[in-house]
Amino acid sequence: MYRKISAIVVPTLIAVGIIGYMLYSVWDQLLVALQHIIPAYLVVGVLICLCAWWLRGWRYHTILKSLNYSVSVKVSTACIFVSQTVNLVVPARLGDFVRVFILKHEYNTTYSEGVSSLVVERVFDVVTVAFLGAVSLFFVLNAPSWFLTFIIVPLGAGVVFFAFLLIIGKFSSKNKYIVIILNMLHEIKRASLTPRSLTLLGISSMGAWFLDILACFAVVKMFEQQIPFAIIVLAVVIGNLVKAVPLTPGGIGAYEYSLMITFELAGVAPATATLIALIDHLVKNLVTLVGGVISNYYFGDWVIPSIKEAFAEKFGGGETA
Repeated sequence: MYRKISAIVVPTLIAVGIIGYMLYSVWDQLLVALQHIIPAYLVVGVLICLCAWWLRGWRYHTILKSLNYSVSVKVSTACIFVSQTVNLVVPARLGDFVRVFILKHEYNTTYSEGVSSLVVERVFDVVTVAFLGAVSLFFVLNAPSWFLTFIIVPLGAGVVFFAFLLIIGKFSSKNKYIVIILNMLHEIKRASLTPRSLTLLGISSMGAWFLDILACFAVVKMFEQQIPFAIIVLAVVIGNLVKAVPLTPGGIGAYEYSLMITFELAGVAPATATLIALIDHLVKNLVTLVGGVISNYYFGDWVIPSIKEAFAEKFGGGETA
């Protein structure tokens, strides 16, 4: 009981602590920074976020189609909305597994196929973000060396992973659990390494993350800041790579702090850098939350009880209370 509570409370306190520290350190300058905003750009940012969500839904629809499941873009987008909304509450990105339960309930997919679809999506996300970061470094002078490390490591890991998938057909085993893993790797390969999959997933991933960057750009323009676009790309890249490490629910706190540091290193005033970081993530999370609530009603009343029961069984030692 206490272990389950602490698994949620501790990461949440860390997130609150980071946000609190960011606001406290620039509290006196916040009102000045807020006096010059252009609210119309906030609407633009929300619309861009919605487009990015649709594109991510289309990408997930493509992944599932490669696994021989005909899921509409509306349903695949709703799946992502629900899982990402849960990620805003629970630690360690456990909300991702919500999609596994939904797909099992609605389309009778296997747990293996559900997890495989998640892996494909995550790998393309990480590789695409790292690639965009690597490109942006060519246009950013005097970037800290740790930025390069943050970008090169996941990019290299992605290349190694795809190379491993190419040779996976040479492996075989009679051990039950190894067979399960090998089957999942074959599913991942089928969904990601055909010429069609590489093309569609690569283009849609690039488009979705470019829209994510444009949403941040809209927030920057809302504060009438003239930040080079390459810096905005780099900030969003670093923020999302840090966010990929599941320290806090939804990466809240870690993402904002990463953006703030990147913008400050580029010469943006601390108060403005803090507000840009906070509002950028707030807009994205609010769009996620609203989409998640609507998607939950779309799927029906079974979703929340089933998710709670499944999480309790899988991660709570069989307790459902």
